[in-house]
Amino acid sequence: MSILASIPQEVLEHVAFFAATDNLLGPPDGIVALLSVDRRTHAALSMASNPFPWSRIFAHKFDTSAAFQRLSDRTITPQDACEEFKLRCTLLKRIRRRTDSLATSYTLSPTHRDALRSILWMAYLMMLENEGRNDRQLREYAGFDAWLKEFLFHPSGASLAAWSVKIDLWPPNDERSALALWLFWYMLRPGEWFPLIPVLGGRIHPRPIPAERHMYDLACRDICTNGHPSSLDEYMADDDTTFREASGILKLFSLGAHQYPLCTPQWNIFAPPCRARGACAIKYFGVPLKMTPPAPAPPAILAYLTLANKLSVSWDTIHYMKPPTATPPSLAPGASSAEWHAEWTRGLHLADTTKPLGAAFSGAFVSGSLEGTWEGLFTYTEFTAYAALLSGAPPTVLQRSLVAHHPHLWKLREHYLYAVDEPGALEARPLAPGNPLRGYLPNGCQYFESSDGVAIKESGREEPVFYTSLASLQKMDEPPPGRLTDVFITGEGHSAWGQFNLVGRVRPCDGFIILSKEYVDGDRGRWLYRGFLVGNAEGNLSGRWRDTLSPTDVLGYEGCFVMNRRR
Repeated sequence: MSILASIPQEVLEHVAFFAATDNLLGPPDGIVALLSVDRRTHAALSMASNPFPWSRIFAHKFDTSAAFQRLSDRTITPQDACEEFKLRCTLLKRIRRRTDSLATSYTLSPTHRDALRSILWMAYLMMLENEGRNDRQLREYAGFDAWLKEFLFHPSGASLAAWSVKIDLWPPNDERSALALWLFWYMLRPGEWFPLIPVLGGRIHPRPIPAERHMYDLACRDICTNGHPSSLDEYMADDDTTFREASGILKLFSLGAHQYPLCTPQWNIFAPPCRARGACAIKYFGVPLKMTPPAPAPPAILAYLTLANKLSVSWDTIHYMKPPTATPPSLAPGASSAEWHAEWTRGLHLADTTKPLGAAFSGAFVSGSLEGTWEGLFTYTEFTAYAALLSGAPPTVLQRSLVAHHPHLWKLREHYLYAVDEPGALEARPLAPGNPLRGYLPNGCQYFESSDGVAIKESGREEPVFYTSLASLQKMDEPPPGRLTDVFITGEGHSAWGQFNLVGRVRPCDGFIILSKEYVDGDRGRWLYRGFLVGNAEGNLSGRWRDTLSPTDVLGYEGCFVMNRRR
């Protein structure tokens, strides 16, 4: 008879807990020997017969508080938590073995596709919950950052991105690519990517491009050292091939606006009448859920420009007054699941067919998150090369195109309209869904801003509607009454090309931000900036600009931009 037979159940569970959690990372291997002692011990501690200590072990090894909070309207039993625990341990071990990151042909088998889907959704949801431990499990135990690099950028990567480019096709725009790009941004540490190391004296002198030209001729491609053309090989470190593969693929997802969407539903509809197709059925803590995969472009833009901007010289970019770069989540001070609650809400809301999509705010936008000063950069490519892409040119045309980077600064202010849900209360009707080329503002409307907010006079309405500024709300002793029905954005900024004004709105269903940018002097015309706030307190703005001369139902001239908060 084992000596453990005389130990009370509570004590035995404590012993099991400490044996299982002696090492934070990986599956609870320390408990295996204890379970093998005898049948009584196994029956007392097995997951099937006693899930309670296993749910405690799960909560110790992983970040689970956000998941329980987000699923608070559903009942999650210890058995459900144990099933999630087993799934994570199984998939983390699979990632660690590098079983699925590479492909043997351009066509993936159904088994391979299913495994990739399970891995990527698990990792994505883990990072939305992350408080520090989930990241460590993925990075330090499973080596998921290396797995992602192979999956996305290796010539035989199972994302099929490199396979596609080799045969003059665009990388797949699918659920796997979108999830992997978001995970790549979540886990990115730019310091691990240093492909270009100056080994020669002198300075790099890229030929300047005149800012006065409306159509930008970026044909110049020489990089000179001490006035003489120099092979880039003289600047390359050993890992340059890896960097070229990564930056080339990220560049396609970032700048290939005609292939990779910035949002779902499409950007030119303020109040989509119905949900887009493509919601994914997943199981999360035993709860069946439907989630819409995130769009691939926002994280790709952040990752591409962050890596490109870290370099003093790059083979395909020209920098003018290098601006501050976006801060990847892995480098932000203190991981918090609250940073990603909007992403979670957006994915659920866009897939929830039990509620009308309508114009009600879903929680995918956090009030106050845009207010303040932002600095960053915008890019543009050679106009003729971009026109060739819209005419069907292969992705290699974009990979060979030079990309110019310019810094700019924004100052944004938020203004809100609330509806009071009380009998007899006068309801302030928000602005009608307006012209997407003017930041969703109705044609002909005028606005007048003061320190208290902004009064907007819409054509066809007798009285202006007043939106209260965030600064005014912060002075109130009580929270604003009613529910949020509309967010109006005003601001101004400047770049090397001059000063400009910004005005626009936030789309309620998914927090999509669209701003009309108009230069003060009028010579530069009007441009449209569209994107998302990726994150919250430590978040970055990521998106694309486009011209306003092209109708919304045709492809226009586009570039990308990123912004981070000025500290």
